[in-house]
Amino acid sequence: MSVNSEGTRLSSVQARIIREELDEQLLWRTTRVNELETSVEDGEVASRQDELVALAAAGRDLAETRRALESLDAGTYGRCAGCDADIPFERLKIRPLARYCIACQRRHEAR
Repeated sequence: MSVNSEGTRLSSVQARIIREELDEQLLWRTTRVNELETSVEDGEVASRQDELVALAAAGRDLAETRRALESLDAGTYGRCAGCDADIPFERLKIRPLARYCIACQRRHEAR
């Protein structure tokens, strides 16, 4: 379940803050993917590879944002993908797409 730094579930206010941020990111990322798709279709051959790379990255970001929203709806948002510990609300507020607690994130980056 989603939790804050005290180890309790996200309050309705905290969940609303996270949802608003994720909804805003979803809108921005969807717009970005659409722009890149149009650019790839209309682009020059020389820059097409760069545009395809950018489109793939934007698509991954969009999928991750949707995953976070689905997780929030399912009540599983805020759990570390590495150790299943609670991710503090303060971290989620700054990085709503965070999938790892700080300790697991450090281990993940050290690989």
